[in-house]
Amino acid sequence: MDLILSYLPYAIITAYTPGPNNILVLNAVSRKGIRKGKMTLLGVAAGFFLVMIISAAACLELSRIMPKLAVIMKYIGAVYILWLAIHILLSKGMNDSDGRKSDFWASFGLQFINVKIILYAITIYTGYILPYSNSKVLLSASVVCNTLIGISGCITWAFAGHLLQNQYTKHYRMLNVLMAAVLVWCAFHLIV
Repeated sequence: MDLILSYLPYAIITAYTPGPNNILVLNAVSRKGIRKGKMTLLGVAAGFFLVMIISAAACLELSRIMPKLAVIMKYIGAVYILWLAIHILLSKGMNDSDGRKSDFWASFGLQFINVKIILYAITIYTGYILPYSNSKVLLSASVVCNTLIGISGCITWAFAGHLLQNQYTKHYRMLNVLMAAVLVWCAFHLIV
C-alpha cells in the first residue's frame, strides 16, 4: 500500500505537469480544435505506449542481468524525482511551443526523444515495480496503467486548452510549490 501511495502521486504529477506532450497537445487543440488536434493526441498515445513497453522490457532485462542495478536505479530515480521537484519549484511558468508540427507521426516520433517520459518509465520500473516483483503480468499491467495515467494528463491539457493555460499562468508559483513538495515526499518514500 505504501508503494502505491508513493507511486501514484509521482505518476500523476509527472503526467499533469507541463512537458513536451502536454504542451504539444495543448497547442494543437487550442489552434486547430479537437477534431484536427486529435491526431496529435493519438500520436502521443501510440508513441507513449511503445516507449513504456520498450522501457519495461529493457529494465526487466537489465534487472535480470544485473540484479543489484535495480537497487542503484532506485536511488537514481529518487535523485531524478528531487531534480524534477527543484525544476518545477524554480520554473517561471509555461513556455508554449507554437512552431511544432502537430500531426500523428511528429507526435509519435517525439516520444522516442522525450526525456521526461523515458525517465518517468525508468524511474517507475526500476524504483517501484522491479524491486518488488519481476512478474511479466505485473509489468504489462504497469505499462498499461502508466500509459493511461500519462495520456490522461494529455487529454486534460487538450480539453482544458486556454482555460488551464490562463489559470496556470496566474497561479503557477503556488502550484509549483505544491507539486515540488509532493515530489520530495515521493522521492523520500522511494528510498525508505
